[in-house]
Amino acid sequence: MEEKVVIVTGASSGIGAALSELYVKRGYRVVMGARNEEKLNQLAEKLNQEQGSALPVKTDVSKEVDCKNLIDQAVEKYGKIDILVNNAGISMRALFKELDLDVIHKLMDVNFWGTVYCTKYALPHVLEQKGSIVGVISIVGHVGLPARTGYASSKFAIRGFLDTLRIEHLKDGLHVLVAAPGFTESNIRNTALTAEGKQQGKTPRDEGSMMTSEEVAQRIAKAVDKRKRSLILTFMEGKLTVFLNKFFPGMMDKLIYNTMAKEPDSPLKK
Repeated sequence: MEEKVVIVTGASSGIGAALSELYVKRGYRVVMGARNEEKLNQLAEKLNQEQGSALPVKTDVSKEVDCKNLIDQAVEKYGKIDILVNNAGISMRALFKELDLDVIHKLMDVNFWGTVYCTKYALPHVLEQKGSIVGVISIVGHVGLPARTGYASSKFAIRGFLDTLRIEHLKDGLHVLVAAPGFTESNIRNTALTAEGKQQGKTPRDEGSMMTSEEVAQRIAKAVDKRKRSLILTFMEGKLTVFLNKFFPGMMDKLIYNTMAKEPDSPLKK
């Protein structure tokens, strides 16, 4: 079989690292983009020692030139792109009334514009292969979460962007998947931004009780194989939350508020 080429952003940790490792084990050519060059190179070296093919490319997805370079490096090295996984993202935790607006700008630059930039430059190559564009959002891309206005906005925007892209290319053979994990064991909450734009440095949740990045990666890869349009992970906090929010939005507002108010150091009133 012809070896497929996949690009993964946010590849130095969490879901991105797990996806990179999974696809290398499958025999794919994996192009890994992330801002943390040291961690990115360490992971690529490890994967290449396991007889894989991983190409690390230092990439800040908030910069259009970096996204173009990531795509150009992939095409120059491997000649094609079969799958683009837009996974890079950052989070936040602060009430909007206390929030420095630069925080929302940063969230949109990384989460939304990073997806737009990478997709723009990869799209012609993915179309040639009738391949897949993937956006990793969150349950927060379906249901608003208090103290995460910037995060929710960026994830809703990605979903709208990719859903529209799917319709535009309905007759071109393009596959578009919007994947929404629930709370996942990763460092995204440790690096979430505060009201002033600083990293909060610690997670407010029990990471050990969450779905692992490896399990999320397996589910996303399987959804790509089946060319699914949507993937919502976990039953209670995922599928059930999205379902109930359609029919009982007022009840869900109260339930979500009360749940998030129980977080340690929550900015919400209990």
